[in-house]
Amino acid sequence: MPTGVAAFDRIAVIGGGAWGTALAETAVRAGRKVTLWEFDEKNAHHLTTVRESKYLPGFRIDESIVVTRALPDAAKADAILVVVPAQKAVRDVVTALEARIVKGTPLIVCAKGIEHGTHRFMTEIVAECAPKALPAILSGPSFASDVARGLPTAVTLACKSGKTAEALAHALNGATFRPYHSTDVRGVEIGGAAKNVLAIAAGIVAGRGLGASASAAMVTRGFAELVRFGKAYGAKAETLTGLSGLGDLTLTCGGPQSRNFSFGAALGKGEPVAKASHGKLTEGAFTAPVLVEMAREKKVEMPIAAAVADVIAGRLSVDKAIESLLSRPIREE
Repeated sequence: MPTGVAAFDRIAVIGGGAWGTALAETAVRAGRKVTLWEFDEKNAHHLTTVRESKYLPGFRIDESIVVTRALPDAAKADAILVVVPAQKAVRDVVTALEARIVKGTPLIVCAKGIEHGTHRFMTEIVAECAPKALPAILSGPSFASDVARGLPTAVTLACKSGKTAEALAHALNGATFRPYHSTDVRGVEIGGAAKNVLAIAAGIVAGRGLGASASAAMVTRGFAELVRFGKAYGAKAETLTGLSGLGDLTLTCGGPQSRNFSFGAALGKGEPVAKASHGKLTEGAFTAPVLVEMAREKKVEMPIAAAVADVIAGRLSVDKAIESLLSRPIREE
């Protein structure tokens, strides 16, 4: 633990979904006192009485986790993990927390995306809506079910203050959950947002039955797009090739456990966009058009991301999107 920095003994988790529940359990394993805030009344009741999230059936949470629907209770923590959907929910929750937190409280966003309309990254929303808070981001290759079960997982936690990032990493570090710390906030955010879009493309390739060779090519060229975009927006190369970039891309493009991959696979099999999510939140579908808009602003080529955005918007069929990628001019890699 770095000297002169708070120990962050009291951790609040905002959001009782699968990822929020898993992170609450992780914080308990790390020896922290944990409050879990959940907006949905039915899930909050389920968490309190059955001691499990309805989004992680069969996984029992520790009895020491205090479940609440009162945001002021959660705001008393030394550090707060914001684990709600990137679109609108992060802004609403952070705005509500601003009046209740102590100045300098870290708000660690654990959502992956870029806000529609504003093109704001998640920590930019924190800075705008909760100026008293210290913005931070946690991202990396991590499925909620793996983390909840205590399977080995490594992620990246970034904050502009290196000492604070290190202290927060220590606060969440456990026997099977290892946070690496970084000051490259933007790089960590970009990796988490862009990989969801590329995972949809990987799912389309799998759903269309295009084979392992096509899948490898898509992931590799998709990573090249992620790196170009990241560099244009100030990310460090080592971050993009690390856990929150290449690591998370590899995991999310790897199979149906990823919601974004599953969404893409359903599209590849011919399901309409409106039904392909099967009722699950697919952050990549919201991020795709924003990512493409921001890429165009910086004159960054992202043909795979653009094809995904076009398919989701109904501008291209899956087959036409694949054809457009294969017919691009031959060029040096």
